[in-house]
Amino acid sequence: MGLKRVGILTGGGDCSGLNAVIRAVTRSATIEYDAEVVGIEDGFEGLIFDRHRKLGIEETKEILTRGGTILGATNKGHPFEYREFDKDGQVTKRDYSKQTIENFKKLKLDCLFVVGGDGTLQIANRLYEMGLPLIGIPKTIDNDLEGTDYTFGYQTAVQVACDALDRLHTTGESHQRVMILEVMGRDAGWIGLEAGIAGRAHVILIPEIPYDMGKVLGKIRARIERGDPFSIIVVAEGAKETGKEAITSEGASKRLQGVAQLGGVGYHVAKKISEQIDLEVRCTVLGHTQRGGTPLAFDRILGTRLGTEAVQAASEGKTGNMVALQGREIVLVPLKSLAGIVRQVPADSPLIRTAESIGVCLGR
Repeated sequence: MGLKRVGILTGGGDCSGLNAVIRAVTRSATIEYDAEVVGIEDGFEGLIFDRHRKLGIEETKEILTRGGTILGATNKGHPFEYREFDKDGQVTKRDYSKQTIENFKKLKLDCLFVVGGDGTLQIANRLYEMGLPLIGIPKTIDNDLEGTDYTFGYQTAVQVACDALDRLHTTGESHQRVMILEVMGRDAGWIGLEAGIAGRAHVILIPEIPYDMGKVLGKIRARIERGDPFSIIVVAEGAKETGKEAITSEGASKRLQGVAQLGGVGYHVAKKISEQIDLEVRCTVLGHTQRGGTPLAFDRILGTRLGTEAVQAASEGKTGNMVALQGREIVLVPLKSLAGIVRQVPADSPLIRTAESIGVCLGR
Protein backbone atom coordinates (compact mmCIF):
# COMPACT_ATOMS: atom_id res chain seq x y z
CA MET A 1 0.00 0.00 0.00
CA GLY A 2 1.50 3.32 -1.05
CA LEU A 3 1.25 6.10 1.51
CA LYS A 4 0.26 9.48 0.15
CA ARG A 5 -1.34 11.20 3.12
CA VAL A 6 -1.44 10.14 6.78
CA GLY A 7 -2.72 11.69 9.99
CA ILE A 8 -1.69 11.53 13.63
CA LEU A 9 -3.44 12.46 16.87
CA THR A 10 -2.51 12.28 20.54
CA GLY A 11 -5.36 11.38 22.90
CA GLY A 12 -5.83 11.07 26.64
CA GLY A 13 -3.42 12.55 29.17
CA ASP A 14 -0.08 13.93 28.06
CA CYS A 15 3.27 12.34 28.86
CA SER A 16 6.92 12.65 27.98
CA GLY A 17 7.75 11.16 24.58
CA LEU A 18 4.66 12.18 22.64
CA ASN A 19 6.62 14.66 20.55
CA ALA A 20 9.21 11.98 19.81
CA VAL A 21 6.44 9.90 18.21
CA ILE A 22 5.04 12.86 16.25
CA ARG A 23 8.53 13.65 14.98
CA ALA A 24 9.26 10.03 14.05
CA VAL A 25 5.99 9.53 12.18
CA THR A 26 6.45 12.81 10.32
CA ARG A 27 10.06 12.20 9.33
CA SER A 28 9.57 8.55 8.42
CA ALA A 29 6.46 9.20 6.32
CA THR A 30 8.08 12.18 4.61
CA ILE A 31 11.57 10.78 4.00
CA GLU A 32 10.72 7.15 3.18
CA TYR A 33 7.39 7.56 1.40
CA ASP A 34 7.22 11.22 0.38
CA ALA A 35 3.82 11.30 2.10
CA GLU A 36 1.98 14.31 3.48
CA VAL A 37 1.40 14.31 7.23
CA VAL A 38 -1.62 15.92 8.90
CA GLY A 39 -1.61 16.63 12.62
CA ILE A 40 -5.06 16.32 14.22
CA GLU A 41 -5.36 18.80 17.09
CA ASP A 42 -6.59 17.94 20.59
CA GLY A 43 -7.08 14.23 20.15
CA PHE A 44 -10.32 12.93 18.68
CA GLU A 45 -11.89 16.31 19.32
CA GLY A 46 -9.88 17.65 16.39
CA LEU A 47 -11.31 14.94 14.17
CA ILE A 48 -14.84 15.63 15.38
CA PHE A 49 -14.63 19.36 14.71
CA ASP A 50 -12.13 19.30 11.81
CA ARG A 51 -9.14 20.96 13.45
CA HIS A 52 -5.83 20.02 11.93
CA ARG A 53 -2.50 21.34 10.67
CA LYS A 54 0.24 20.37 8.25
CA LEU A 55 3.25 18.60 9.72
CA GLY A 56 6.62 18.39 8.05
CA ILE A 57 10.28 18.09 8.90
CA GLU A 58 10.52 21.83 9.51
CA GLU A 59 7.55 21.83 11.92
CA THR A 60 8.93 18.93 13.96
CA LYS A 61 12.69 19.42 13.89
CA GLU A 62 13.04 20.87 17.42
CA ILE A 63 10.47 18.86 19.35
CA LEU A 64 12.26 15.62 20.34
CA THR A 65 13.30 16.88 23.78
CA ARG A 66 10.06 18.70 24.57
CA GLY A 67 7.50 17.33 27.01
CA GLY A 68 3.79 17.35 26.24
CA THR A 69 2.48 17.28 22.68
CA ILE A 70 2.54 20.00 20.05
CA LEU A 71 -0.83 18.74 18.82
CA GLY A 72 -2.59 19.02 22.17
CA ALA A 73 -4.38 16.17 23.94
CA THR A 74 -7.69 15.69 25.68
CA ASN A 75 -9.44 12.85 27.49
CA LYS A 76 -12.93 14.24 26.92
CA GLY A 77 -13.19 14.13 23.11
CA HIS A 78 -15.02 10.78 22.91
CA PRO A 79 -16.61 10.58 19.43
CA PHE A 80 -19.29 8.16 20.62
CA GLU A 81 -20.05 9.88 23.94
CA TYR A 82 -19.03 13.51 23.58
CA ARG A 83 -19.97 15.51 26.66
CA GLU A 84 -21.70 18.87 26.17
CA PHE A 85 -23.30 21.38 28.55
CA ASP A 86 -26.73 22.85 28.06
CA LYS A 87 -27.64 26.36 29.24
CA ASP A 88 -28.58 25.00 32.69
CA GLY A 89 -25.18 23.42 33.14
CA GLN A 90 -26.46 19.87 32.65
CA VAL A 91 -24.18 17.40 30.91
CA THR A 92 -25.47 15.56 27.87
CA LYS A 93 -23.74 13.04 25.61
CA ARG A 94 -23.77 13.17 21.82
CA ASP A 95 -22.65 10.62 19.28
CA TYR A 96 -20.30 12.31 16.81
CA SER A 97 -18.93 9.12 15.30
CA LYS A 98 -20.48 9.70 11.87
CA GLN A 99 -19.17 13.26 11.81
CA THR A 100 -15.75 11.92 12.81
CA ILE A 101 -15.75 9.48 9.91
CA GLU A 102 -16.91 12.16 7.47
CA ASN A 103 -14.06 14.46 8.51
CA PHE A 104 -11.58 11.61 8.19
CA LYS A 105 -12.76 10.99 4.62
CA LYS A 106 -12.62 14.70 3.86
CA LEU A 107 -8.94 14.71 4.84
CA LYS A 108 -8.30 11.83 2.38
CA LEU A 109 -6.04 9.97 4.77
CA ASP A 110 -4.56 6.56 3.98
CA CYS A 111 -4.05 5.87 7.68
CA LEU A 112 -4.53 7.57 11.04
CA PHE A 113 -1.97 6.99 13.79
CA VAL A 114 -3.71 7.12 17.16
CA VAL A 115 -1.33 7.70 20.06
CA GLY A 116 -2.90 6.96 23.43
CA GLY A 117 -3.65 4.69 26.33
CA ASP A 118 -6.43 2.21 27.01
CA GLY A 119 -9.39 4.55 26.55
CA THR A 120 -8.02 6.19 23.40
CA LEU A 121 -7.17 2.85 21.80
CA GLN A 122 -10.60 1.42 22.62
CA ILE A 123 -12.11 4.32 20.68
CA ALA A 124 -9.62 3.67 17.87
CA ASN A 125 -10.74 0.05 17.65
CA ARG A 126 -14.40 1.04 17.44
CA LEU A 127 -13.63 3.44 14.61
CA TYR A 128 -11.51 0.80 12.88
CA GLU A 129 -14.46 -1.59 13.02
CA MET A 130 -16.48 1.15 11.29
CA GLY A 131 -13.99 1.22 8.43
CA LEU A 132 -11.28 3.71 9.38
CA PRO A 133 -7.71 2.51 8.70
CA LEU A 134 -5.95 3.06 12.02
CA ILE A 135 -2.78 2.04 13.81
CA GLY A 136 -2.39 2.49 17.56
CA ILE A 137 0.75 3.65 19.33
CA PRO A 138 0.83 2.88 23.10
CA LYS A 139 1.24 5.82 25.46
CA THR A 140 0.67 6.13 29.19
CA ILE A 141 2.74 6.87 32.25
CA ASP A 142 0.80 4.10 34.01
CA ASN A 143 2.40 1.31 31.92
CA ASP A 144 -0.90 -0.54 32.16
CA LEU A 145 -1.53 -1.45 28.51
CA GLU A 146 -1.80 -5.10 27.59
CA GLY A 147 0.40 -6.42 24.79
CA THR A 148 3.46 -4.25 25.33
CA ASP A 149 6.26 -4.55 27.87
CA TYR A 150 6.56 -0.77 28.21
CA THR A 151 4.66 2.29 27.14
CA PHE A 152 6.63 5.43 26.44
CA GLY A 153 6.29 8.09 29.14
CA TYR A 154 6.47 5.52 31.91
CA GLN A 155 10.20 5.52 32.53
CA THR A 156 10.28 9.32 32.73
CA ALA A 157 7.43 9.29 35.26
CA VAL A 158 9.28 6.70 37.37
CA GLN A 159 12.41 8.85 37.32
CA VAL A 160 10.46 11.93 38.44
CA ALA A 161 9.05 9.94 41.37
CA CYS A 162 12.47 8.51 42.21
CA ASP A 163 14.02 11.99 42.23
CA ALA A 164 11.28 13.15 44.61
CA LEU A 165 11.96 10.22 46.94
CA ASP A 166 15.68 11.03 47.03
CA ARG A 167 14.80 14.53 48.23
CA LEU A 168 12.19 13.35 50.73
CA HIS A 169 14.72 10.91 52.13
CA THR A 170 17.10 13.66 53.21
CA THR A 171 14.47 15.82 54.88
CA GLY A 172 12.71 12.83 56.47
CA GLU A 173 15.94 11.59 58.03
CA SER A 174 16.98 15.08 59.13
CA HIS A 175 13.67 15.84 60.86
CA GLN A 176 12.76 12.29 61.95
CA ARG A 177 9.51 12.30 60.03
CA VAL A 178 7.36 9.86 58.12
CA MET A 179 7.41 11.11 54.53
CA ILE A 180 4.65 9.90 52.21
CA LEU A 181 4.77 10.28 48.44
CA GLU A 182 1.54 9.75 46.49
CA VAL A 183 2.14 8.82 42.86
CA MET A 184 -0.08 8.26 39.84
CA GLY A 185 -0.93 4.97 38.14
CA ARG A 186 -4.70 4.64 38.55
CA ASP A 187 -5.43 0.91 38.98
CA ALA A 188 -1.87 -0.24 38.30
CA GLY A 189 1.04 0.02 40.72
CA TRP A 190 3.97 0.00 38.29
CA ILE A 191 5.13 3.56 39.01
CA GLY A 192 4.82 3.17 42.77
CA LEU A 193 6.58 -0.19 42.84
CA GLU A 194 9.53 0.65 40.60
CA ALA A 195 10.02 4.17 41.96
CA GLY A 196 9.73 2.86 45.51
CA ILE A 197 12.40 0.21 44.97
CA ALA A 198 14.74 2.68 43.24
CA GLY A 199 14.04 5.41 45.78
CA ARG A 200 14.71 3.29 48.90
CA ALA A 201 11.15 3.35 50.21
CA HIS A 202 10.43 1.38 53.36
CA VAL A 203 6.74 0.91 52.56
CA ILE A 204 5.13 0.67 49.11
CA LEU A 205 1.35 0.49 48.77
CA ILE A 206 -0.09 -0.44 45.36
CA PRO A 207 -3.63 -1.18 44.07
CA GLU A 208 -2.89 -4.84 43.43
CA ILE A 209 -2.20 -5.59 47.12
CA PRO A 210 -4.83 -4.26 49.57
CA TYR A 211 -2.92 -2.99 52.56
CA ASP A 212 -3.34 -3.74 56.25
CA MET A 213 -2.73 -0.52 58.22
CA GLY A 214 -1.47 -2.60 61.13
CA LYS A 215 1.34 -3.95 58.95
CA VAL A 216 2.31 -0.44 57.88
CA LEU A 217 2.36 0.79 61.49
CA GLY A 218 4.35 -2.27 62.51
CA LYS A 219 7.03 -1.48 59.92
CA ILE A 220 7.36 2.11 61.15
CA ARG A 221 7.55 1.01 64.81
CA ALA A 222 10.17 -1.61 63.99
CA ARG A 223 12.33 1.05 62.37
CA ILE A 224 11.97 3.32 65.40
CA GLU A 225 12.94 0.51 67.77
CA ARG A 226 16.15 -0.18 65.90
CA GLY A 227 17.18 3.48 65.86
CA ASP A 228 15.72 4.73 62.54
CA PRO A 229 12.99 7.17 63.61
CA PHE A 230 11.91 8.07 60.08
CA SER A 231 10.21 6.22 57.24
CA ILE A 232 9.65 6.74 53.52
CA ILE A 233 6.32 5.54 52.13
CA VAL A 234 5.18 5.41 48.49
CA VAL A 235 1.43 5.23 47.94
CA ALA A 236 -0.07 4.67 44.49
CA GLU A 237 -3.23 6.73 43.99
CA GLY A 238 -5.34 3.59 43.49
CA ALA A 239 -4.11 1.81 46.63
CA LYS A 240 -6.86 0.68 48.98
CA GLU A 241 -7.10 -0.61 52.49
CA THR A 242 -8.21 -4.20 52.95
CA GLY A 243 -11.99 -4.40 52.64
CA LYS A 244 -12.34 -0.79 51.42
CA GLU A 245 -12.62 1.02 48.10
CA ALA A 246 -10.02 3.29 46.54
CA ILE A 247 -10.23 6.92 47.61
CA THR A 248 -11.46 9.41 45.02
CA SER A 249 -11.20 13.16 44.84
CA GLU A 250 -14.23 15.36 45.36
CA GLY A 251 -12.78 18.03 43.08
CA ALA A 252 -13.41 16.34 39.73
CA SER A 253 -14.40 18.81 37.02
CA LYS A 254 -17.84 18.78 35.44
CA ARG A 255 -16.32 17.70 32.16
CA LEU A 256 -15.25 14.45 33.84
CA GLN A 257 -18.52 13.69 35.60
CA GLY A 258 -19.01 9.96 35.88
CA VAL A 259 -15.27 9.31 35.71
CA ALA A 260 -13.66 8.42 39.05
CA GLN A 261 -10.80 10.79 39.80
CA LEU A 262 -8.43 9.04 42.17
CA GLY A 263 -6.49 10.97 44.78
CA GLY A 264 -6.22 11.53 48.50
CA VAL A 265 -5.00 8.16 49.70
CA GLY A 266 -1.65 9.65 50.73
CA TYR A 267 -3.35 12.04 53.17
CA HIS A 268 -5.59 9.21 54.38
CA VAL A 269 -2.56 7.08 55.24
CA ALA A 270 -0.83 10.08 56.84
CA LYS A 271 -3.82 10.67 59.12
CA LYS A 272 -3.94 7.02 60.18
CA ILE A 273 -0.22 7.01 61.03
CA SER A 274 -0.30 10.31 62.94
CA GLU A 275 -3.13 8.96 65.12
CA GLN A 276 -1.03 5.97 66.19
CA ILE A 277 2.63 7.01 66.13
CA ASP A 278 4.32 10.00 67.77
CA LEU A 279 6.19 11.21 64.68
CA GLU A 280 5.46 14.09 62.37
CA VAL A 281 3.94 12.86 59.13
CA ARG A 282 4.08 14.75 55.84
CA CYS A 283 2.44 13.86 52.54
CA THR A 284 3.58 15.03 49.10
CA VAL A 285 1.35 14.47 46.06
CA LEU A 286 3.37 14.49 42.85
CA GLY A 287 0.32 14.70 40.60
CA HIS A 288 0.92 15.98 37.10
CA THR A 289 4.62 16.67 37.60
CA GLN A 290 5.00 13.00 36.63
CA ARG A 291 3.54 13.73 33.20
CA GLY A 292 5.56 16.76 32.21
CA GLY A 293 9.10 17.73 31.43
CA THR A 294 11.96 16.46 29.29
CA PRO A 295 11.67 12.76 28.36
CA LEU A 296 14.44 10.37 29.32
CA ALA A 297 16.54 8.83 26.55
CA PHE A 298 14.57 5.56 26.96
CA ASP A 299 11.26 7.25 26.15
CA ARG A 300 12.74 9.26 23.27
CA ILE A 301 14.12 6.08 21.70
CA LEU A 302 11.00 3.99 22.34
CA GLY A 303 8.74 6.74 20.97
CA THR A 304 10.92 7.05 17.88
CA ARG A 305 10.96 3.30 17.29
CA LEU A 306 7.21 2.98 17.71
CA GLY A 307 6.58 5.90 15.37
CA THR A 308 8.75 4.59 12.55
CA GLU A 309 7.42 1.04 12.88
CA ALA A 310 3.85 2.35 12.79
CA VAL A 311 4.57 4.05 9.46
CA GLN A 312 6.13 0.83 8.14
CA ALA A 313 3.03 -1.15 9.21
CA ALA A 314 0.77 1.39 7.51
CA SER A 315 2.75 1.11 4.28
CA GLU A 316 2.08 -2.64 4.36
CA GLY A 317 -1.64 -2.15 4.98
CA LYS A 318 -1.49 -3.67 8.46
CA THR A 319 -4.11 -1.43 10.05
CA GLY A 320 -6.20 -2.39 13.05
CA ASN A 321 -3.07 -3.10 15.07
CA MET A 322 -1.03 -1.45 17.80
CA VAL A 323 2.76 -1.33 17.58
CA ALA A 324 4.21 -2.76 20.79
CA LEU A 325 7.52 -3.48 22.48
CA GLN A 326 7.96 -7.14 23.37
CA GLY A 327 11.44 -8.00 24.55
CA ARG A 328 13.70 -6.03 22.24
CA GLU A 329 11.43 -6.20 19.20
CA ILE A 330 8.58 -4.02 17.99
CA VAL A 331 5.61 -6.24 17.07
CA LEU A 332 2.01 -5.77 16.01
CA VAL A 333 -0.85 -6.52 18.42
CA PRO A 334 -4.51 -6.46 17.26
CA LEU A 335 -6.39 -3.50 18.74
CA LYS A 336 -9.41 -5.71 19.44
CA SER A 337 -7.32 -7.83 21.83
CA LEU A 338 -6.68 -4.83 24.12
CA ALA A 339 -10.22 -3.69 24.82
CA GLY A 340 -10.93 -3.03 28.49
CA ILE A 341 -7.84 -4.85 29.82
CA VAL A 342 -5.76 -3.11 32.48
CA ARG A 343 -2.28 -4.65 32.83
CA GLN A 344 -1.70 -4.65 36.56
CA VAL A 345 1.33 -5.83 38.49
CA PRO A 346 0.83 -9.63 38.63
CA ALA A 347 0.81 -11.38 41.98
CA ASP A 348 3.90 -13.38 41.01
CA SER A 349 5.81 -10.37 39.70
CA PRO A 350 9.59 -10.55 40.26
CA LEU A 351 9.37 -6.89 41.30
CA ILE A 352 7.14 -7.79 44.24
CA ARG A 353 9.51 -10.57 45.27
CA THR A 354 12.48 -8.21 44.94
CA ALA A 355 10.85 -5.55 47.13
CA GLU A 356 9.90 -7.95 49.90
CA SER A 357 13.29 -9.70 49.74
CA ILE A 358 15.06 -6.46 50.66
CA GLY A 359 12.65 -5.75 53.53
CA VAL A 360 10.13 -3.43 51.89
CA CYS A 361 6.66 -3.62 53.46
CA LEU A 362 3.86 -3.94 50.90
CA GLY A 363 1.17 -3.70 53.53
CA ARG A 364 0.56 -7.42 53.90
